[in-house]
Amino acid sequence: MTDDPRYRQPTSFPDEQRQPRPGLTSAMRTKPDHGEESYIGRGLLTGKVALITGGDSGIGRAVAIAYAREGADVALSYLTDEQPDADETRAWVEKAGRRCLLLPGDIRDRDHCNRLVERTVADLGGLDVLVNNAAAQTTNEGLDTIDDDEMQGAFAANVFAMIRLAKAAAPHLRPGAAIINTTSEQAKVAGKNMIVYAATKGAISSLTVGLSNLLAPDGIRVNAVAPGPIWTPIQPIAKSPEELETLGHDTPLGRAGQPAELAPAYVLLASAEGSYMSGNVVAVTGGVPIS
Repeated sequence: MTDDPRYRQPTSFPDEQRQPRPGLTSAMRTKPDHGEESYIGRGLLTGKVALITGGDSGIGRAVAIAYAREGADVALSYLTDEQPDADETRAWVEKAGRRCLLLPGDIRDRDHCNRLVERTVADLGGLDVLVNNAAAQTTNEGLDTIDDDEMQGAFAANVFAMIRLAKAAAPHLRPGAAIINTTSEQAKVAGKNMIVYAATKGAISSLTVGLSNLLAPDGIRVNAVAPGPIWTPIQPIAKSPEELETLGHDTPLGRAGQPAELAPAYVLLASAEGSYMSGNVVAVTGGVPIS
């Protein structure tokens, strides 16, 4: 593998077919790289317990694999339709010698958010890291094409669930714990065909700063990661084959990123290596500036 960041990963996905929601890794022709063969742990999260929403595939799977190899037990939240992907992620976590708790359900359900935290604490013995990663991506052509129910669902999944999960988790978090939210470059660049999605991601960035200020006196750090175009099942859902062929070509590095390239940022923010980082949004965007 080359060290040149422009060519470390595939630069196009010409044969990929569009998928219906919620999208599955197992149905993708070009499989994403989640670090299965490359991530090497250093014991940075030994003895920790992490809850990862959207942990079945994509960025969530990469984070789960990295956390397990760093020594953490992992609970995964995902939609019931994503069970095949969740089973595969669990296999990778268990291969690393860690426990993996599967928690299917919809985080738009407020009671389910509470259950996620309760089950994690009861079954894995505590909670040290909350990764709010799950998201619903919506697209639009014009204002008249924005579906009201879809818009409310996006805010319920992307924003309201984060607040509910943080609220449920906070009583269990101790000094040194961390909350990591997944926002997006869309929070800043806000493409004209993704205005609802971009609005939810902008809210997440603001929420991250607010939670950081609120929880810092308790020794709890809160940060966010802002991905650019990343090769996950969400891409074949929202984009045509023609768009997929040039995914990420407009970034300075000229290609889409892979989930494995996000995982180190989540490890840093969860571990003592990032002990003086809170209230930050870490950009992993292929060079697209978001500040």
